Amino acid sequence: MKDIPVVYEDEDLLVVNKPAGLAVQGGAGISVCLIDVLERQTRRKIYPVHRLDRDTAGLMAVALNPVTAAAYTKYIAGKTVKKGYRALCIGMPPQIKGTITTPAGRAGDLKSAYTEYRVESSVPGFSLLSLELGTGRMHQLRIHLASIGCPIAADDKYGDFTKNREIRGLYKIKKLQLAAWELELPLAGKTLRLEVPLPEHMLSGLAALGMTPPASSAS
Repeated sequence: MKDIPVVYEDEDLLVVNKPAGLAVQGGAGISVCLIDVLERQTRRKIYPVHRLDRDTAGLMAVALNPVTAAAYTKYIAGKTVKKGYRALCIGMPPQIKGTITTPAGRAGDLKSAYTEYRVESSVPGFSLLSLELGTGRMHQLRIHLASIGCPIAADDKYGDFTKNREIRGLYKIKKLQLAAWELELPLAGKTLRLEVPLPEHMLSGLAALGMTPPASSAS
């Protein structure tokens, strides 16, 4: 597999741009995972400090030693790490901006959760949302957006399956339209802010729908 793009690196921390379709860690049915690729690529032991869904692309931080891993795990639990996402959704949310508080998490173990959202652009039937996680439950964004009638395009678990088939045929939108485009981390008493363009499969989806990508993601 190709090397994972590195966005930031120092002796303790690595921030990478994870491609969609790559699981973070190994498990049943997973032959290649992000951690394995990064350990081969860097020739160092990798310690994940947070997660991205397999089908979600974008920024992810990993530690290069156990001390840094413990520190950033506490930062994330203490909500001092900001994670910004963008999602191309089917439909429009009920308001231009708002907060979703539907419980989210694993089936049978739903917990309190909240997500802030804002509509960045729209065309009839579709909207591009900017999202900020207030909590980090499993599949939170996918559950939350589906709960307000605005599921993420090509979400094959929580989405609109009929619409997904339509957009696959009409617009060739096949991959989950969700990416972690912004990350803010505490670093040496300051704040490290990173952002990446939307992945190619989302830019292609926006273009097929006649939507202009956000300025920071147009490169």
